[in-house]
Amino acid sequence: MTAEHVEILPTAPEPAGHSCGCGGHDEADPVLDVRPIPHAIRHATVFGAFDAIPPGQSLVLVAPHLPLPLIAQLRERAEIDVEVLVDGPDAWHVRLTRLA
Repeated sequence: MTAEHVEILPTAPEPAGHSCGCGGHDEADPVLDVRPIPHAIRHATVFGAFDAIPPGQSLVLVAPHLPLPLIAQLRERAEIDVEVLVDGPDAWHVRLTRLA
């Protein structure tokens, strides 16, 4: 492929606090469904996703049980607010908000 066949597309302006360069943004709280993630890497996956959330923003976690041990570990990393949106029985939806 030569350079003459490459089309450079314009990107949208980055929203405040968004700096990855992709031009995209989320309208609502991002949702992370951990149920299909292997248990051996599930907590690490949540830590990585939560670390990407700026103060004042939230992440909705979908889990096969109320993730109390995980919430305790997140509280050791940052000050958070926890709100259970769906209380089982098949899935728990928990909004985790990083406080400023």
